[in-house]
Amino acid sequence: MKRKRLLSIVTVSILIGAVLIAASCAINPVTGRPDLMLVSKEDEIKLGQQADAGVTGEYGLYADQQLTGYVDEMGQRLGKLSHRPELDWHFKILDASVVNAFAAPGGYVYFTRGILATLNSEAELAGIMGHEIGHVTARHSAQQISKAKMAQFGLAGVSIGLSILGIPGLSSLAELGVGVLFLKFSRDNEREADSLGVEYATKAGYDASQMAAFFETLQRMESKSDRSGLPSWFSTHPSPEDREHSIRIQSKQMQQKIGLKDAKIDREHYLRVIDGIVYGDDPRQGYIERNVYYHPAMKIQFPVPAEWEVRDTTTAVQMVSKKKDAVIIFSGAPGTTPSDAAQKYVSETGARVLKSDGTQVNGLSARWVLSDVTSQKETIKIMSLFIQKEKEVFGFHGLSSQKLFPQYESLFEDTMEGFRELSDPKKISIQPNRIRARFTRKTNTIENALRALGVPEKHLKDVVALNGRIPGENIPANTLLKIVEYGR
Repeated sequence: MKRKRLLSIVTVSILIGAVLIAASCAINPVTGRPDLMLVSKEDEIKLGQQADAGVTGEYGLYADQQLTGYVDEMGQRLGKLSHRPELDWHFKILDASVVNAFAAPGGYVYFTRGILATLNSEAELAGIMGHEIGHVTARHSAQQISKAKMAQFGLAGVSIGLSILGIPGLSSLAELGVGVLFLKFSRDNEREADSLGVEYATKAGYDASQMAAFFETLQRMESKSDRSGLPSWFSTHPSPEDREHSIRIQSKQMQQKIGLKDAKIDREHYLRVIDGIVYGDDPRQGYIERNVYYHPAMKIQFPVPAEWEVRDTTTAVQMVSKKKDAVIIFSGAPGTTPSDAAQKYVSETGARVLKSDGTQVNGLSARWVLSDVTSQKETIKIMSLFIQKEKEVFGFHGLSSQKLFPQYESLFEDTMEGFRELSDPKKISIQPNRIRARFTRKTNTIENALRALGVPEKHLKDVVALNGRIPGENIPANTLLKIVEYGR
């Protein structure tokens, strides 16, 4: 009886879904042609809001109001020149050193401080900003989500029909969360975003061909990940063939089309704006030295297992074993005491407690909890330590399978029992590297100009690339260049 009813519901849902699919062919704001779209404009905005809450909470915003205001002001200008000027545009700087920019549906655009440090002119920023705005105006993320929905269920109408009939279908938009930022666009999407970037930047008065110079700079630089876990530019933006050549041709054509003369580059102004920006990982927010993790602001430290991969975000430190079969997670824990935090952990996870003991760790009140948590696939064994430092409670969780847990048990204990208060003044007062803008004194090669500005020989190649220059290039006197002021 149940099976028969299920079949009839699916039949009805297909009919309803077919009607809704016909109604969901929205007009693309850029092309003016109909698109098969299972995400409405209202859903786009909600999805952007949800992604924004997730990404800012996970990766944090860069605390520089002047720089943030500068980026937002330019973004608002370009947004108004786009195909969707009515959107409530938001432009934010993420406190991450990786070189990337992202766009979430509904008008949310993010730049890492890493990409701002790598750009070399206002025109380059305008081009990249226009590119990301283009992903939003052309509804690329919404298209990707729609395709994912159809691929997941074979026929989108079935899922929509089931939802209407009160039967669980597609995952809610909220479940996509930060994942919206990592939907990989196609090369056709990238070409379209490049073209839109050229159009919007040119309309704002900039030399959009400078966007090509930025891509060439990226190709000369080593692709580096950072502790945040955010991917780099080329891993999320597949590069079309002849990209730089196409951008330069389109830029010239667009300038002729709108009659733009003396297109702006504004290199010196841009370098003055980013003077002092943090470059690379900020050790004040946590760093590793000789297999010990230090957090100067919280004044804490603990050992990190040798050769384990460490990802450090604003919400947690995640340590993953070399074989990726064990994980240690460290984060703040809800609760006023270790016992309170332990109870909340058990309640929220549904863990089966095997053992629980109060203890002291390096003079700090703490509680051990050994538990099992069963997922859909298997049962995971977890060692947890909740520890109190002043008014804050922190939590460690060491996870592995039932079978492998004994291999990691002592390592989990050593890491957690190594937690202690950080008191070394040198480690507490550590400072980050920063970009500084400095004028050259005389005409010289880029290498000699940087040497004269104090750049160490071992960093010359990287700093040449950071300035968007070619090795051996002659640099006139009184040219503003970027150098790295090293902290620590």
